[in-house]
Amino acid sequence: MPTHAIKTFADLGVPDALVERLEHEGIVEAFPIQAATLPDSLQGRDVLGRGQTGSGKTLAFALALINTLLEAPSPRESLSPRALILLPTRELAQQVADVIAPLAKVTRLRISTVYGGVGYGPQINALRNGVDIVIACPGRLEDLIENGQCRLDAVQVTVLDEADHMADLGFLPAVKRLLDLTPEGGQRLLFSATLDNGVDQIVRKYLNNPVTHAVDPKDSDMPVMEHHLFSVSGGDKAEVVRQLVSGNGRTVAFTRTKHGAKNLTRRLNESGIPSVELHGDLSQAVRTKNLAKFSGGRVRVLVATDVAARGIHVDDVALVLHVDPPAEHKAYVHRSGRTARAGATGIVVTLSTPQQHGSVKSLMKLAGIKAVMRPVKPGHEAIEQITGPRAELIHTPIVDEPVARNRSSRERESRDRRPPSRGASRPSRDGARPVRSERSERPVRSERSERPVRSERSERPVRSERSERPVRSERSDRPVRSERSDRPVRSERSDRPVRSERSDRPVRSERSDRPTRTQRDDSASPRTRGPKKSPHAGSAPKAKKPHRKGASSRVTAAGDRDEARPVRAAGAKPSRSKKTGVASSARTKSTSSRSSGPKAGAKKAARPKSRAAKRPTRAH
Repeated sequence: MPTHAIKTFADLGVPDALVERLEHEGIVEAFPIQAATLPDSLQGRDVLGRGQTGSGKTLAFALALINTLLEAPSPRESLSPRALILLPTRELAQQVADVIAPLAKVTRLRISTVYGGVGYGPQINALRNGVDIVIACPGRLEDLIENGQCRLDAVQVTVLDEADHMADLGFLPAVKRLLDLTPEGGQRLLFSATLDNGVDQIVRKYLNNPVTHAVDPKDSDMPVMEHHLFSVSGGDKAEVVRQLVSGNGRTVAFTRTKHGAKNLTRRLNESGIPSVELHGDLSQAVRTKNLAKFSGGRVRVLVATDVAARGIHVDDVALVLHVDPPAEHKAYVHRSGRTARAGATGIVVTLSTPQQHGSVKSLMKLAGIKAVMRPVKPGHEAIEQITGPRAELIHTPIVDEPVARNRSSRERESRDRRPPSRGASRPSRDGARPVRSERSERPVRSERSERPVRSERSERPVRSERSERPVRSERSDRPVRSERSDRPVRSERSDRPVRSERSDRPVRSERSDRPTRTQRDDSASPRTRGPKKSPHAGSAPKAKKPHRKGASSRVTAAGDRDEARPVRAAGAKPSRSKKTGVASSARTKSTSSRSSGPKAGAKKAARPKSRAAKRPTRAH
C-alpha cells in the first residue's frame, strides 16, 4: 500500500521507552515500510512485507518483536528463547543484533547471536544463562538443537529476514524444520526485498492470514539511485576500475569470484588506494575486522563477492561498482542496495565488456533499470563526474596490531618494573621520580665498591689453608686398604686354589700330544679324517682359530685326551676312497684353496712332495 504521509513512531503506537531511545539516536520519523507494517504487527498479526534493500525493514520487525514480548511477559528460562530471528548470513545477523541491542537494553531484554564460523562455547553459555531473543542462521541453530543446547517450544515471535536469499542458498528445508519446532499460535513476520523462489510455500504453510505490504521506491519519498552502464574493453578495465574507486567517498566493488576479489584488493593497495576484501574464504574474525576498517573510515574501498550483497549496512556509501556483472537481476538489486540507504543518495556503476552486452541488457530489463550504455576509456569525463576530486594516495601499509616485541625489549620492560634495590634512592614525597638515565645513585656494575672482588675476600680462606679439615692421608679412623685384617688377601685364600695348582686339568704347555703352531705349518699333509670341508672353502680365512672337531680334541672325564691320531708310515701311499676310488690327496685342492694371493702360491711350491715324511709322530 502506498504511503506518502510522514508519521512518527509515537503516532504508530510504539511503546514510549522505545520512542525515547529512537529519539536519542535521532530517529523520529518512520520510513514507508515501517509506517506500513507497524500498525498490523504491533497488534500481533502475521505480516508479509516487501521493501527495497536499505528501506528500514530491520527496525520495522524489531519494534514489533520487542512490543510483543513486553505485552506478554514471562520468566526467562535456560535454553528456551522467547523470540527467534532467522536470516541467511553472519554479517546480516550481526547487523540485526547491532540494531536491536540498544532497544533491548532499554527494555531489559537479553539477545544472543548464533551462527557458524565461531566457537560453540560462548553461544552455549549465553543460552544456558537464558536469553529472550535469538538471532540465528539455520545451520548452527540446528546443530545446537540436536545437541540439546536449545529448545524452541517457548518461542512467541518468529521473524524470517531475507527469506528469498535463504531459499537461494538452500536453507528452506532447514527453515521448515525449525518452524515446525515453534508453537503454532505464535506471531510470524516475513520480510524480504523480493517475495519469490519458494517463499510462497512458507507463506501458505506457516503464516496465518498474513497482511501483505509492498513498498516500491516510486511509492516512497526516498531519492532514486543513479544507474550508469559503461562499456569497456578488456585492456582498459583495470585502469577504469582504479579511477572510479579513487575518489574521496566510500566505494563497495563487487566481483563474481573470490579470486577476483583478492587480486583486485592487492592491485588497489599496491596503487595507493587502501582496500580490504570480504568473501567466503575468510574467517569470521577477519571478515569482522575488515568490515570494521571500512565502516570506521580506515579504508575507502571494500572489495566483496555476493556474500556481502545482503547484510552489510554502512552509512555514507557513495558508490557501488559492479566490476563483474551479477548473474541475475535479484543479485543486482541487493548489490545496489548497499548505497542510498535510509534516505541518502547513491550512484551505481556497472562495467560490461563487449561480450557481456547482451546478458547485461537482459539483466537490467528484469531489474527494472533504465540505463544507457556508454563506451568509456581511462580519463573519460563521465568517470571524473562520478568520482569527483581524487583522494591522496597512501602507500604505507595499514598495521592492524603492534609489532611483536623481541626478547630483549621484554626483558628491559620487566627489569623496569622490578622494585628498586636497597641502595637506590626512593622518589620524594611530592611525587617527583627521577628519570632512569639520571639515576646517579645507582652505580655501574664495575663501580660497586661495596661488593668486594672474589680475590679480595679475606674472610673466606683458601682451600689449601683450611686446617680444620684433615688431609685424606691423616685420617686414622679409617684404615688403609692394606691394613684390613678381616678381609684376607687374594693370595692367602686357601679355600680357592690357584689356577696353577689345579691338578685335574693339565696346563696348556704340558700337552705333548698336540703340536705347536710352527709344526703344524710345516706339516702340509691333508687330513684324512674329520668332516668334509664346505664347498666355499676358497674364501679368506678368519682371524680366529677354528675349533677342531676331530677325535684329538675330545677330553675325557679325567682330563686326558683320547687315543692320539694314528700316524701313517713313511712312504705309504695315500688311501683311496672305497666309493669313488679317488686318492685322498685330491682334497688338498679344496684345503689349499682357502689361502689366496701370490704368497700362498709360493708357499705351496716350496712344500715337499712327501708331506707325511716330515709330519711328527705322536707318542701313544
